[in-house]
Amino acid sequence: MGEQESFATRLKKALSHLQKQLFFTKLEDESSSNFFYVNVFFSVVRSLFLTLIVLLFLGGMLGLGIGTGYFAYLVSDTEVPTKHELEEQINDVELISNFTYSNHEKIADIRSDLIRRNIPSKDIQPLVKQALVSTEDEYFYEHKGIVPKAILRALVSDVTGFGGSSGGSTITQQLVKQQVLTSETTFKRKANELLLALRLEKYFSKDEIITAYLNVSPFGRNNKGQNIAGVEEAAKGIFGKQAKDLTPPEAAFIAGLPQSPISYSPYENTGELKKDLSYGLKRKDQVLFNMYRKEYLSKKEYEAAKQVDLTQHFLPKEDLTGEQNGFLYYTVQDEAVKKLMPTFYKNDDLSTEDIEKNPTLWKKYFKLAERELRRNGYTVETTIDQHLYNQLQIYTQTYGYLLDDGRGKPVETGSILMENPTGKILAFVGGRNYTENQNNHAFQTRRSPGSTIKPILAYGPALDVGLIGSESQLSNFPRKYRDGKTLTNFGGQSGNSFKSARDALKVSDNIPVVNLYDELLNVTDPKKYFDKMNIKLDEHEFKYESLPVGGTDYGLTVYEQTNAYQTLANQGNYLEGYLISKITDKDGQVVFEQKNEPVEVYSKAAASIMADMMRDVLRSGTGTEARNTLNALNPYLAQADWVGKTGTSEDFKDFWFTASTPTVTLSTWIGIDDNTPMYESWGNNNMKYWAYLAYGAYEVNPDLMATHQKFELDDSVIQAKVSDFTGQKLGDMMYKEQLKKVPGKEITSYYATGGPDNSSYHFGLGGTEKDYEEAWKKAPKPVLPKTKEDKTDKEDRTKKETPNTSNNSDNKNT
Repeated sequence: MGEQESFATRLKKALSHLQKQLFFTKLEDESSSNFFYVNVFFSVVRSLFLTLIVLLFLGGMLGLGIGTGYFAYLVSDTEVPTKHELEEQINDVELISNFTYSNHEKIADIRSDLIRRNIPSKDIQPLVKQALVSTEDEYFYEHKGIVPKAILRALVSDVTGFGGSSGGSTITQQLVKQQVLTSETTFKRKANELLLALRLEKYFSKDEIITAYLNVSPFGRNNKGQNIAGVEEAAKGIFGKQAKDLTPPEAAFIAGLPQSPISYSPYENTGELKKDLSYGLKRKDQVLFNMYRKEYLSKKEYEAAKQVDLTQHFLPKEDLTGEQNGFLYYTVQDEAVKKLMPTFYKNDDLSTEDIEKNPTLWKKYFKLAERELRRNGYTVETTIDQHLYNQLQIYTQTYGYLLDDGRGKPVETGSILMENPTGKILAFVGGRNYTENQNNHAFQTRRSPGSTIKPILAYGPALDVGLIGSESQLSNFPRKYRDGKTLTNFGGQSGNSFKSARDALKVSDNIPVVNLYDELLNVTDPKKYFDKMNIKLDEHEFKYESLPVGGTDYGLTVYEQTNAYQTLANQGNYLEGYLISKITDKDGQVVFEQKNEPVEVYSKAAASIMADMMRDVLRSGTGTEARNTLNALNPYLAQADWVGKTGTSEDFKDFWFTASTPTVTLSTWIGIDDNTPMYESWGNNNMKYWAYLAYGAYEVNPDLMATHQKFELDDSVIQAKVSDFTGQKLGDMMYKEQLKKVPGKEITSYYATGGPDNSSYHFGLGGTEKDYEEAWKKAPKPVLPKTKEDKTDKEDRTKKETPNTSNNSDNKNT
């Protein structure tokens, strides 16, 4: 107040003096008058200047008080993070996840919206730090996180609208803005930014701060068109070198990018070099000058750096081909996301069943898991054998011509090689060419399985419940479906006899298996077998008469088919087929590990009998083409104990072949995506193609097929002597109220449980009365065992003995 009163007094005196001077002006001469006015002018100006200084000081003090109070108000509800929390936040970056083969060699890094890699300070060229400081924050090593005059300048600019962009942020503030706060321009956020910048400087060294900044900041695009962040990815993606090896002009170019990364980037989003590179190059020159001005570069170094034609250092465009654009990459990624999903929905007290029956929930948690995988540096270890996988791709390209039918439409394929004792997927083929067709025909495409469904749906379960033995007789007489449609065998033919289960499977007749399935539905629910193997068919489909010949709504995948045959080859025990063995997080902690518990689907006896029956498919049935081709390629490989089944869907739209040794199962499917029919002979072409894949895998690992191992009948299998005509017990039987010998030759039939029935007139499964009449008309004569007894002795003994109607059996449990 003293200063204010003093000023008032002085002002009063000045005005009084001015009045006096004006009163006496008339007495002054012309010269004196001029001097007087000048004197008065300077006096008034001086007084006003002093007044302005005082007012500004008082206003500043008042403004400072108000500003301090307002700042305190803005940050009053801000929870100041601890050092540990700040450290996590400033280093919280999208870490790169990666996929590996079973030998731990990398398949690929997972594609992300932002490619980033953290490196320590020692791996960053000091020139980069110097370039950044000289351009972005020249007082970085002097201030405590903020520069007051820069803040004031920015405030005036924001309030008045003059001065353009404020440019008041230090490197520390920019780090806070990127990692801790949002980039919105409100006073509250700005106040929090200042507070946190001060706190950051208190907790961390300058080098830690600038290293974190260089690890998290965006640097535009690389030569693949990917968005990149972090100085290491910038160095690799632009110049093809590590950050520690950058030259002065390269360091200056990279240090200039964060201010406007997309504008200054040399690359388009396609990875092509921009036609106009002037923006980035001018920015580089500015940074070099700043380095020279701050004496980070000598004049000689500066001049030399300016002369470098940096356009010659930029990497040429590189396509995102290879594993990041292939079936393997996307299959592994999809499976990895599914393995991470339970982490999220179980935290919300949801079960797998809840998710699977609610598509909206499933999609929600899939996206959450996908984002987690992309951001947080996981390592996904697969079961894929690198050399086997590559070999199958090579053989598909080399021998894929076998699949083309010459009509222009590409014939696609899907294949899987699975290890039977573990369920590991060792290799697969998703299609002919990923670039041309991205449909994954191994894991996602569903197609009619044709006759390959017969062993897993009809024969296997029928053996398992004791409905049939290997030589049980099935009607092959003409018949119709319930809807009146005629059921035929391959080629539109039908038989006129009964046929053993073994022979019907060997030649893949349709009529016998449909008759078998009709009877099976009265004994058990086949769906339970598929449920145990995680094969997804709707309940109503199991009521279809045509299901055992491939009549499904949507079909099966190659993966499901392969896993089912793995089950049969693995003594009836299902092990989930898998291609991800383990997932670890960025700290090396295991977050998922495959633990396969065997599930008994078929009894050991039933599975071993099925193997024995399917062996005939390759030796003398519909699968002989596969074995013959193997024999031509490598006779030793052909001698392996292959058991399997062919499959052809209606109108030749699909061809399948699946076969196993005791150690592995290999499946192939071929077809045209729009269901265009193929030629009938393409079934043989598929088997040839299958044989080439098997041979290719054998070349990589000769022990893989275990050519010395054989499928053996389980000890629990019941071996019984039966008639090859009835498939039932030998001995005597009643025929039209007369006792007669069972016709036919003696053969051995295998049963998983029970055993053969006594021979009867209606000895088979399926067939009408007329069919049985026809069959008995063709019945062979009984083949009696030879003895050393003479005819007279035998007749005498027969007269004395009471006829035996109990159907003697040579059943024995081995």
